[in-house]
Amino acid sequence: MAKNTSKKIKELKGIKPEKISEEELTSLQETIRNIDKLTAEIGRYEIQKQNLLTHMQTLQETISDKRTEFMSEYGSDNINIQTGEIAYPEETTNPEENGQVNS
Repeated sequence: MAKNTSKKIKELKGIKPEKISEEELTSLQETIRNIDKLTAEIGRYEIQKQNLLTHMQTLQETISDKRTEFMSEYGSDNINIQTGEIAYPEETTNPEENGQVNS
């Protein structure tokens, strides 16, 4: 008898299959397990990402506080982070340089 003959006969009689094959079921279950694993892994990465973003925000707030301190103490927050040198803003003494010209 030819392979899948009983399947063909059932199709001709209008009988619909009640189950998928064991091979198909195993493949489907494996795919679903892989999706579940990846979903859990993505969740872990998202939590880790959120923790890192929170830490970054804390560090940015610390920098902002330090800039405020530097402005208060030194009159400038422009600090070379390699040498610690303070770059003060250029002060213009000539009224023409700052756009204040009396006519």
